[in-house]
Amino acid sequence: MNKEEKSSNYKNNLGAYKYLKRFLDIVGSLLALILFSPVFLILAIIIKSRDGGSAFFAQTRIGQYGKPFKMYKFRSMRMDAEEVLKSDLDLYAKYVANDYKLLAEEDPRITPIGRWMRRTSVDELPQFLNILKGDMSIIGPRPVVEKELEEYGDRVDKFLSVKPGAMGLWQATGRSNIGYPERCDVELEYVDHVSLGYDISIFFKTIVSIFKKEGAY
Repeated sequence: MNKEEKSSNYKNNLGAYKYLKRFLDIVGSLLALILFSPVFLILAIIIKSRDGGSAFFAQTRIGQYGKPFKMYKFRSMRMDAEEVLKSDLDLYAKYVANDYKLLAEEDPRITPIGRWMRRTSVDELPQFLNILKGDMSIIGPRPVVEKELEEYGDRVDKFLSVKPGAMGLWQATGRSNIGYPERCDVELEYVDHVSLGYDISIFFKTIVSIFKKEGAY
């Protein structure tokens, strides 16, 4: 087989993979939304009853090819979260220095039900809506806010060449225990090895990581 034939086969295989992946995303997200609908209802009632605010939180993230989208989560923070954090200058400085994260037990923004949701990753369930819409995939690099793209430097186009995912290699290997710049290498390792078999492997590794609560902030 010559080089042109190998290139043609690779493109055909990649095209088939993308169509199959989208099909699995649609079927998987629909099944998950139906299965977890009672959880959605119960959590929405609990969250809203605490302070009357919205049960959901939408944050702008950067998707494939640099397209911004609103990523959904169950709201795990107080309605005045940013004001509370910025009122403590020392804690805010620690937050910035720690890749814009704080441990749940020291973060004054997080509600009691929010801490539980984060430990169990239940707050991520609304992202099945993003998957159904096509903003995200079940498996892929975690979507980042625009500022985090700076961490990828001249590799940012490579990072944005694939659709972001609800589950990914970064989550499967430790999540918040892996900060920048190591996180970039982990996410780009996925881009280098995209395949259905790799996606299946990451899916099960992420499930194990969630149950172990590794790196859950």
